[in-house]
Amino acid sequence: MNFITDLVWHNDKLFGITWNAWKVVGFIGNAIFFSRFIVQWYATEKKKQVIVPSAFWWLSLIGSVTLLAYGLFYLKDSVVIFAYAFTWIPYIRNLIIHKQHKAAHTDCVGCGQKIPPQSNYCPNCGVKAD
Repeated sequence: MNFITDLVWHNDKLFGITWNAWKVVGFIGNAIFFSRFIVQWYATEKKKQVIVPSAFWWLSLIGSVTLLAYGLFYLKDSVVIFAYAFTWIPYIRNLIIHKQHKAAHTDCVGCGQKIPPQSNYCPNCGVKAD
């Protein structure tokens, strides 16, 4: 039993890691950044086509900014800082594009569902779009 507890808690370290607030920020950033792959995979499996939902971009943005803060303020490591210094740019751009695309949809007069921009007919009910 002592062997197992030594693996978990030894020399004031949990799992061999010296913990502090910034270490927690780093792990949270990694968890958020990783979770975006689960979100994307789930959305793709559900639709049976490659889907990148806006949640993927939000998780990418939050995770990368969190990891940038971890690199800047705790690690002070130029490699980590540079790795996350510019990743937020395409994430924000993709969120803007997603919002613009969603706003461009119109309501079908036949079934009330959203019609993609520049559609001639409603993909749901076939009514001619105005």
